[in-house]
Amino acid sequence: MDKTEGYKAASITVLKNLQAIRARPSMYIGDTSTRGLHHLVNEVVDNSIDEALGGFCTEIKVTLHKDGSISVTDNGRGIPVDIHPTEKKSGVEVVMTMLHAGGKFGKGVYKVSGGLHGVGVTVVNALSLWLTVEVKRDGKTHVQKYEKGIPITPLEVKGDAQETGTTVTFLPDKEIFETTEFNFDMIAKRLRELAFLNKNLKIVAVNENDNTEKVLQYEGGIISFIEYLNKNKTVIHSKVIHISKEVKTTGVEIALQYNDGYLESVFSFCNNVNTIEGGTHLSGFSTALTRAVNDYIKKNKLSEIRLSGADVKEGLTAVVSVKVPEPQFEGQTKTKLGNSELKGLVDSMFYDFLSTFFEENPDVAKSIVNKSMLSAEAREAARKAMEITRRKSALESSRLPGKLADCQEKDPAKSEIFIVEGDSAGGSSRQGRDRKNQAVLPLRGKILNVEKARLDRIFKNNEITMIMSAIGTGVGEECDPSKARYHKIIIMSDADVDGNHIACLALTFFYRYMQQLIEKGYIYLAVPPLYRVKKGKKVYYIKSDHELETVLKETGKDDVMIQRFKGLGEMNPEQLWETTMSPETRTLKQITIEDAIIADEMFTILMGDQVEPRREFISKYAKEVKNLDI
Repeated sequence: MDKTEGYKAASITVLKNLQAIRARPSMYIGDTSTRGLHHLVNEVVDNSIDEALGGFCTEIKVTLHKDGSISVTDNGRGIPVDIHPTEKKSGVEVVMTMLHAGGKFGKGVYKVSGGLHGVGVTVVNALSLWLTVEVKRDGKTHVQKYEKGIPITPLEVKGDAQETGTTVTFLPDKEIFETTEFNFDMIAKRLRELAFLNKNLKIVAVNENDNTEKVLQYEGGIISFIEYLNKNKTVIHSKVIHISKEVKTTGVEIALQYNDGYLESVFSFCNNVNTIEGGTHLSGFSTALTRAVNDYIKKNKLSEIRLSGADVKEGLTAVVSVKVPEPQFEGQTKTKLGNSELKGLVDSMFYDFLSTFFEENPDVAKSIVNKSMLSAEAREAARKAMEITRRKSALESSRLPGKLADCQEKDPAKSEIFIVEGDSAGGSSRQGRDRKNQAVLPLRGKILNVEKARLDRIFKNNEITMIMSAIGTGVGEECDPSKARYHKIIIMSDADVDGNHIACLALTFFYRYMQQLIEKGYIYLAVPPLYRVKKGKKVYYIKSDHELETVLKETGKDDVMIQRFKGLGEMNPEQLWETTMSPETRTLKQITIEDAIIADEMFTILMGDQVEPRREFISKYAKEVKNLDI
């Protein structure tokens, strides 16, 4: 049987004509930074994944070319090439140039799909300097070329084809994007995620710049995903708990495993889309998990304690994946699922499964219960410590010198706080700042590595409690960004390795316990200079060795005075203001979460208990280190 049968141009439903995408690209891809750039790749890949979900595609290949363009090839049915009955254009041109046109609106073409808006590949086309689409179907190879979304050639037959499939190759437009340089590792990690979510689907990632190739294919599906996420952690039960079930037209698959850590790593997906803001499917999972653990405790009379959702998630690694015919995503970037019926469906199904599993596997159940009860005890101790901290902060709020030097501005949107390490740097910062809207919080030492500590110990750490009190949002599930006293929270550390370590410790804390502030865009890193170069009356503040080499080539090395700053404390207040604190001249790096799974893995490797993964990481990247203080 011809697998393209029934998938014709007439299958493509047109809802609306193309609008000025190029004028407002952020409406469609979130932003025009690195994140938006890589969103283009995701949109094209998602179309190939939808073919795989329908059972029409078994292999996808993504190639990063030397000229900066990227190709996505699949062996699906191929985009329809016949003439659309109402648009009087080929199916290819309709899909590539018309918003809300695709085979996902009509009935019977796709059972489930991630790209239900029908704008994805159209937007990619509009935001590319050029795009070429090659379709193999009906025994022929069809090719059409576009520039900035406009077809410059008709759909032409270029030869015969024995197989079927689609290849989309595009080069992002530099007029649109802040950068057009793709990050191959970022792309490969997203492709690995998709390979986990689609058991046995073969995905090949090729980087022509260094001739690397990664073949991603997993027979275990999300079970392999959990094993991958926990590979650098010590698990408390060896077997991954797993359920895969279809209820009516909805598929639900959940895998989980506990480790001996103190943090949760729960990732949710709908139709392969990473719903980083969660949604109803995740709520159903969380409710069922908490209820099942509490009911097991009550039934077996293990304790009188009633566990919270946070208690049962300590050390949990889980993946929740649903396949839904008509998902209701919030916005084109699809970060949260809103289908109301999914909460009850996932809750009921997973609760029944987990309750039975606990009865049949009492050793696993008791290990999870014991860990959760220890978490509850630590959480109660942390709550008491937090209350003491709040009362102490209220009593000491008038004695700010030596701790928080607050600003005069009361509007959080206009206020910023610099978190600095050391009395010397703190003193220069307080003197050099703009007191109207800049606060300074000096820390007396490195903050606790929260990757290796339970909540009660974290709340007893003086540096962390000072940060919490100063910002005012609370932490963990109680973190409320609307209560933030500053909308710019700037970590300012020395420009050396020790300073980078301090910054990493602070970022680990924010990522694990105040992630909502990162998502709101409130967390920044200051970029202080590494050198002061003076030639004649001209002074240059240099942030890297590479920049130093460039300046010396331009100015010459004769009669040049070079000062290398060992720390912020070596700069006087005026220098610190001019180089690092003044909004007119400073450089700030806004911290974003491009990929929660990548971030989770990296923090675990660099800050966790396992030594071997850290050794492997250092060995792999040691040659790339440009500036190391010993």
